[in-house]
Amino acid sequence: MKQKVHDFELDDEGHWMAKLSCGHYQHVRHDPPLRVREWVLTSEGRLSRVGQELNCIKCDNDQPRDF
Repeated sequence: MKQKVHDFELDDEGHWMAKLSCGHYQHVRHDPPLRVREWVLTSEGRLSRVGQELNCIKCDNDQPRDF
């Protein structure tokens, strides 16, 4: 299910997570060559993704909110 990005936070290991409008978190790692997400490395890049939609697997699986 598509959900809008509300904000970003760092996890305990220093990896960025998107905070979704549904109440779930989703990691958005830059991990080349598997995942190329250079935009996550800068505050401007992350800000450019606020309001965009990501597919939330947790919503698809009816999991409870993370926050």
